[in-house]
Amino acid sequence: MMAALAAADDPSLLVVKTVVLNPDNPKSGLPQINGLVTVLNSETGLPVAIMDANWITAVRTAGLSAVAAKHMAGKSSSIAAFIGCGVQAKSHLKAFCDMYELEEIRVFGRGTATIDSFCQYADSLNIGATVFSSGNEAMSDADLIVTSVTYSANLTPFLDANCLKPGSFCTVTDLSAPWIKDSFSAFDRICIDDLEQEAALPNKLVAPELVTGDLSGLALGQFTGRKNDTDRCAFIFRGHALGDLALTALAWQKAEELD
Repeated sequence: MMAALAAADDPSLLVVKTVVLNPDNPKSGLPQINGLVTVLNSETGLPVAIMDANWITAVRTAGLSAVAAKHMAGKSSSIAAFIGCGVQAKSHLKAFCDMYELEEIRVFGRGTATIDSFCQYADSLNIGATVFSSGNEAMSDADLIVTSVTYSANLTPFLDANCLKPGSFCTVTDLSAPWIKDSFSAFDRICIDDLEQEAALPNKLVAPELVTGDLSGLALGQFTGRKNDTDRCAFIFRGHALGDLALTALAWQKAEELD
């Protein structure tokens, strides 16, 4: 179980997202990760709303990746690889379909039912999907790569950044657990979600000397997402509570307008 908290004065909202990961859930036909967002008034502490953390997490994570991709991915990207085929894969596919003219989807996953569901979703978006038997093979010729492998204590890192082609962009949503960390030096530019948050945590997702900057710095133009067309770029992030707050506030404001 993990929880994330963020608060704001305008709008006056305090958001706590609580999620639980249970690897046995799929045996009962349930997602591995489930949770709830509790929304309070940040001045009075009175409850305002409860929301589906599954939806909030899926949309906000893909939104963060979309911002990074806007600045770091090649404008003509047309081939996308998805390592992991669950909720995050679907939300990222939808986001990237809105941004790029995707012609091909390359897929690697660990469960037949999950792979089939993702391929059907790609088909509903009129994009052909090809399933690969190796994660490195799936992403080797892709312009955009999304890794969303669900964490497991028994997971052995298997993805090698050296397999990526020049000019590719990778968004790593899974705490970089499936990645061989020594291979991250193959990236020319690495962006994380928040420098201050990462500095305060002992288990670094990326060696600090490899990090170019964070997402706010990227969006504000404090550094360039890529210097040339051949740069291999990555957005490697653990999640940031301000993202949950921003989307929750927007959903709450939309609901207020419809009430």
